[in-house]
Amino acid sequence: MPQHLTEILNYPVLIAAIFICSIGGTFQYGFSVSVMTSPSQFIKELVNKSCVERYDRILVDWEVSLIWSFTVSIFCIGGLLGSLVASSISSRFGRKRCLLVNNFWAVLGAILMISSRTANSFEMIMVGRFLYGINAGVGLSAQAMYLTESSPKNLRAMVGVTIATALAIGKFCGQLLGIRELLGTEKSWPWLLGFNGFTALFQFCTLPLLPESPRFLLLERGDLQASENAFRKLWGKKDYSKEVVEMLEEKAALQSIRSCSVLELIQNRTVRWQLLTIVIVFFALQFSGINAVYFYSFDVFRAAGIQEHRLAYAALGTGLCELTTSIGCFMIIESMGRKDLMVRGYIGMAASLGLLSVTVYFQKTVWWLPYCSMVLVFFFIFFFSSGPAATTVPLPGDILTQSFKSAGYTVGCTVNWISLFVLGSLFPILVENLGNFCFLIFLAVCLICGFHVRFNVPETKARTALEVSAEFDRMHAKDKTSQKKNSSKICEIKAQETKL
Repeated sequence: MPQHLTEILNYPVLIAAIFICSIGGTFQYGFSVSVMTSPSQFIKELVNKSCVERYDRILVDWEVSLIWSFTVSIFCIGGLLGSLVASSISSRFGRKRCLLVNNFWAVLGAILMISSRTANSFEMIMVGRFLYGINAGVGLSAQAMYLTESSPKNLRAMVGVTIATALAIGKFCGQLLGIRELLGTEKSWPWLLGFNGFTALFQFCTLPLLPESPRFLLLERGDLQASENAFRKLWGKKDYSKEVVEMLEEKAALQSIRSCSVLELIQNRTVRWQLLTIVIVFFALQFSGINAVYFYSFDVFRAAGIQEHRLAYAALGTGLCELTTSIGCFMIIESMGRKDLMVRGYIGMAASLGLLSVTVYFQKTVWWLPYCSMVLVFFFIFFFSSGPAATTVPLPGDILTQSFKSAGYTVGCTVNWISLFVLGSLFPILVENLGNFCFLIFLAVCLICGFHVRFNVPETKARTALEVSAEFDRMHAKDKTSQKKNSSKICEIKAQETKL
């Protein structure tokens, strides 16, 4: 067993915190993304039934499709709204309380979902999806901040991967519960859509047992005693003195700087490369082609001879691949570092997309090409879940100091939700006009992001936010004078560590 994996087992309360935060955080996001596929036909029937009974009008196919598309995409609008308010809420009330209150949106949305068929109202599903989006938008930011701020520096990358792992588990559970043998039936589909409410209730009952983020308590509340108490609860008898010293150093360096807004982050020239990196990697997370690959996987499976009624089970294989790869990444990330995983992930995804566009185009001419396409689908998912999916969400917390951290997460999550909404709107057009050649657009995005991270972003492994910021300055210094200033800054940081 790897040493870092053995080490994290010595933090049982931290492991419990990971599980509790995840079940009401990115699990909700992943579940909401995948759960709508199975009951789509039942929801469309409810739309038609509602219009006939209320307005005595039968909708044509394009009207039903329009309502269905809006029902799916309104989740992104709620997510965008949630990500915009997450920064101010988590900075004002704390990460823990932000997550706690956030569960009300999911519970209210679940009540609407479960009641929608009885009330004969597809509008309740729309509102429920919107509330789920708010819950996911807030939870994505707050969970990432809480977990990265509560974990030891040497385990922070591993803990960050659990954010993506929870999302993959949510996707897989949405696919699994949606099969016909479980909740994907005409009678049970409202309970399938309302499942988010039960996970929210679980977090609401268990989260009060955890302390607030130690970094938040010290750096934003200035309460050293409360921070040490939080460390003791989360880490047990483990030595946390070095973490406290580093936080005091950061607090001293930023003592005259308050928590910055998004506008101040955008206007601040000293963090422009960090901001550019956040925008690029969160944009690429959605425009990497993962949704296109999932979409085309059904055509690939059909061409490989899988029967129509078994396609849902084949789709479970893709979800399981993403989940197992994420778990594997959890075990190796501390030995490799986030930068290497992200770069290798994007390059591997680009190569997979290039080959996949060829095999899908010629799959009807050579009998064995559909099987190659199947392998490439799983390769792409492997590279995605072991690279970008595992390393993107925690990135703002690694490359920004405490005063910019909340704003950085807000920018990243906002870009994520806007990209998801734009992609959902444009993807049908791209498929209709370009077919499988739409993979080439996503291939270009993967290459651009991979090369940007390779040449413009430092490794964050075992480094504090101040050290990473100084390294950004060193990499992008325009002249020797700037380089000397940055070297002096790094030396000053190390001198302060020795003195403290």
